[in-house]
Amino acid sequence: HDIILAMTCLKIVFFLALLKSTSPLNTISNRNNLKYFPTITTKMARASDTAQMESKLCEETNTLSPYDALLCRLYTTNLFNVKNDGLKNMERLHHALGSPMDQDNISIVHVAGSNGKGSTALKMAHTLHLANYRVGLFSSPHISSFRERIQINQVPVSEEQIQRHLQEIFDICDSQSIPATFFEVITALAFVIFVQEKVDIVVLETGLGGRLDATNVVKHPAISVITSIGLEHTKILGDTIEKIALEKGGIIKEGCPVLVGKNVPVEVLRNCAAEKKASQFYECDDLLGKESMGTDPLAWKVDYDSENSRVATAALTLLQKIWDSEKVARKNHSKNISTQLINEGVKVRPSCRFEEIDINTSITNNAPVKVILDVAHNPQAIEYLIAKLHTSYPSSQLRIVVGFSADKDIKSCSDILLENVSHPNRIHLVESPNPRAASINSILEANPKLNECNYKDCSREISSVSLQVQEALNLAGINNELLVICGSFFIMADARKELGIEEPRDSGAIGEETAKIIERRKHAAAKNQDI
Repeated sequence: HDIILAMTCLKIVFFLALLKSTSPLNTISNRNNLKYFPTITTKMARASDTAQMESKLCEETNTLSPYDALLCRLYTTNLFNVKNDGLKNMERLHHALGSPMDQDNISIVHVAGSNGKGSTALKMAHTLHLANYRVGLFSSPHISSFRERIQINQVPVSEEQIQRHLQEIFDICDSQSIPATFFEVITALAFVIFVQEKVDIVVLETGLGGRLDATNVVKHPAISVITSIGLEHTKILGDTIEKIALEKGGIIKEGCPVLVGKNVPVEVLRNCAAEKKASQFYECDDLLGKESMGTDPLAWKVDYDSENSRVATAALTLLQKIWDSEKVARKNHSKNISTQLINEGVKVRPSCRFEEIDINTSITNNAPVKVILDVAHNPQAIEYLIAKLHTSYPSSQLRIVVGFSADKDIKSCSDILLENVSHPNRIHLVESPNPRAASINSILEANPKLNECNYKDCSREISSVSLQVQEALNLAGINNELLVICGSFFIMADARKELGIEEPRDSGAIGEETAKIIERRKHAAAKNQDI
């Protein structure tokens, strides 16, 4: 008993000393230090306290601009606020902001899907802009700059807008104790900016799923669009196509029409639409007529973007049909979306969706290396990418740089890639510094056949993406290979920078400071467990 008592006292003394520590981990007030410990946070910390600690963590770094510091706080939000209340927090936040997406003068196109939703949303937004509508586009994730996620007439919003409105949203979350997650905060940010910018139409891409997605606080979309259904995020959305379809179908609203692409379980979604009392249920053929396949019924797989264009075309056709049927045309819908405009508008393609560029290297004596950038990151998308590569470059040997998010089906994706290279050493494995990225070790554990791939030089001190892209580019030039950079969105910013692509990109200091905060958080949690 004496021994047990002595050990207990020792633990208490150690714990009190830890709270008073002046180490880099504990430069904030002792009261806020409690937020580093999850078991204490659950019982004692209010959402406002947690938010204040997040903010102070970033403010300690003098090298960060106000914009960078706010993004740093944003990127670490999910360390403290974990989504567990469905749409409750998002509904509270939306209401606190004045319910911006409930305004009658804004039409909303809500887009969900496993693959193609980002491309479809962009094509629709581009076409509506060509028709002289003022269009807000919300999409995710971004490639090189956070501002890409929120666009007005195809132009990313300014740093000043992000800084001003993001601070307002954090202030509301703090004052009203709303523990909003990362995606809830940025969804609210987009809503506020769209209203400020007086847009006519919002094209709204879901983040994950649909039913519980933060974007699903919208009540009356003009149309709901579901592009495709594939096995993804199975731990969250379900382990069958049918279960995932029902999650995506959560964006269907009573009294609103819904459009689905061809790669969905149609009857599952048709029944879902009926249960939710959607006004109408459409497939693309219902609006555009039977698709001409020629002699190859799988021809659309050769260029998966053609299916995205078809879904966007059908959605725009339906939108015009709805507006034409209105007895009294509303002022902001008086512009016609002509077939000619649609055909032109849907040609646009987002970055890193079979993006083809030529890169000159000194090794090849100025003969350019053909590089394909594509964010195919699940088995279905990888298969489409390979089909497109074989069709567009049938005689080319492939060299592949690939990285994954931790929650993806790494085994299935990598098996497809291995089947399409002559040797595993033509695959270069990379890991992004993003917390959601799969590490090299976890990739190798998921598929041991990848052990013969290139990955040895990977390091978090120097971007493994940059190192392997440079190595792969040199080898592709020497061996006259086609270089394919694919997989997670998270690897693309470093890859594009290494390739010399000039575009707006956020400061690297944001990622560095975010990583430090995450490490401090893990370190503190580990100490708490030891105690």
